[in-house]
Amino acid sequence: MSEENLRYSREELAEFAEIIQEKLNAARKEVAFIKETLSRKNDSGTDNTASSAKVLEDGADTAEKESMNQLASRQMKFIQQLENALVRIKNGTYGVCIGTGKLIPKERLRAVPHTQHSIEAKMARRD
Repeated sequence: MSEENLRYSREELAEFAEIIQEKLNAARKEVAFIKETLSRKNDSGTDNTASSAKVLEDGADTAEKESMNQLASRQMKFIQQLENALVRIKNGTYGVCIGTGKLIPKERLRAVPHTQHSIEAKMARRD
């Protein structure tokens, strides 16, 4: 088997790096937006509402904050996976399935650029 069948070319890796960088920038912007949203004070002007309404509002605020924290956590994990993919590009292991040792199809890498598994290996893991 030739080296071409085992690794992507520099040009192909550059394409994937660009895709990953775009996704990284978008994910970082989303995390910044979530953090900004979480840090805002309650500025809705509801300080004069009835206390029972305030309790309900506080509960809804808590649930929303928890949801936003979970979203931020998932985004941070996604950012780490994308950064790890950039490291794999630099060290020449990007695009090689860790389950099968074969190249992951370009279409899959374009859709899920941080993946380390081909569809074949992913499906085998679920069984």
